[in-house]
Amino acid sequence: MRIVFMGTPEFAVNVLDALINSPYEVVGVVTQPDKPVGRKQILTPPPVKVLAEKHHLPVFQPVKIKTDYDQILAWQPDIIITCAYGQIIPKVLLDTPPYKAINVHASLLPKYRGGAPIHKAIIDGEEKTGITTMYMSEKMDEGDIIAQREIKILEDDDVESLHDKLSKLGAELLLETLPLIFSNKITPIKQNPEEATYAYNIKPEDEIIKWDKTGKVVYNHIRGLSPFPGAYTILDGKRIKVFKASKIETNKLGLPGEIIEVMKDGIIVKTSDNTSIKLQEVQLEGKTRQNFKDILNGKHPFEIGKRFTLE
Repeated sequence: MRIVFMGTPEFAVNVLDALINSPYEVVGVVTQPDKPVGRKQILTPPPVKVLAEKHHLPVFQPVKIKTDYDQILAWQPDIIITCAYGQIIPKVLLDTPPYKAINVHASLLPKYRGGAPIHKAIIDGEEKTGITTMYMSEKMDEGDIIAQREIKILEDDDVESLHDKLSKLGAELLLETLPLIFSNKITPIKQNPEEATYAYNIKPEDEIIKWDKTGKVVYNHIRGLSPFPGAYTILDGKRIKVFKASKIETNKLGLPGEIIEVMKDGIIVKTSDNTSIKLQEVQLEGKTRQNFKDILNGKHPFEIGKRFTLE
């Protein structure tokens, strides 16, 4: 079977790697164009391109796949497989391959359609999520479900740990799904639109920590954005990104966002209830990511009574 794979970020790498090591033939890889990265804006290829070139696979990087897709048709795929590609796939690509186009999505659809399902599941305090393989439709993540696999979200999971688990799970489920597709043993299940929720891409305004929420909500928000893009808060007019925190029960009084205790390995910040937040690993403006044990050994702005603000 001739497969064209379409994906871009690190999440899709395990899925492509599984296909490369499967009995099927990957005849081409489609990914987003190289982008400038970092302060020096160095032109950097997507992770999927790096893996594809390592295995000497042809790579196609259209700016707008809506109009630039002839190369994909020229590869004559039996099936197109997408995973976190990043552009809407035109109908001609969905309909032309004999076995159509399928997608590997990091949620239990119809929950969390969209580009940030891992972040949103943690932020919302979900106890489980998973992987869905589905036939693609013209609308975002609305296609018929082929198979699903569930996974627990642990209390200390963040985006990085859950991302890695789901990436491996996605590769496993895809390899279980393909033989069923190719042998016509699939009975697709239509999604119930009434159960649909959405996980749109994270916006800058979504990153700010709202200390007037409960400790549980704040904790889930921090780990649901760690390590990328990172939640942040403001102290003395300077932005501080928070990468690691924990919940701590305390009866100490204070206003939401107020530093109520400075410890050797972190600071305790008041929320709207008795579940306060212990900040353990942050990035001060203009600095690198550090744990609080190192920060508190030197000069720092963290004093009892100071209060984090929204801006």
